[in-house]
Amino acid sequence: MNQSILDQKVAVVNEISEKFSGNQSSVVVEYRGLSVGQVTELRRKLRDEGVELKVYKNSMAQRAAAQSGYEELVAELVGPNAIAFSQDAVAPSRILSTFAIKNKALVLKGGIVEGKVVNADMIKELAKLPNKDGMISMLLGMFQSPVRNFAYAVKQIADQREEN
Repeated sequence: MNQSILDQKVAVVNEISEKFSGNQSSVVVEYRGLSVGQVTELRRKLRDEGVELKVYKNSMAQRAAAQSGYEELVAELVGPNAIAFSQDAVAPSRILSTFAIKNKALVLKGGIVEGKVVNADMIKELAKLPNKDGMISMLLGMFQSPVRNFAYAVKQIADQREEN
């Protein structure tokens, strides 16, 4: 084998390893049966939320998974796969699960979320969580509620004292 081809393959394996290690979430899907239009729509939805969808040779992705310490993922890297990478732990699961419901040809296979290998069922569970902005607004609502209740109680006491 030509040395430059070997160097290129090593570079691709290293790139995939870095993506597995450097992202909060990596989700493997099988896209066999999707039309070009459907794949384009999926890529647009993912890109809108900062998720990158890449197609690699399975042998390269398998080596990268093993090299990165995610040997359990190697079994899922067969067939026509694409891998979604994101800094958001939930976004790829949410977008891909929603898309798979409407487009039965897209099959969730597994992935890596926050350094742990997860199966398709776990990805579907993660998909039920709100996105980062939704979680922040829920947290702010939780902080705001006790303050609002305290202010209401103080106002009631002040109103009672005015009446007396």
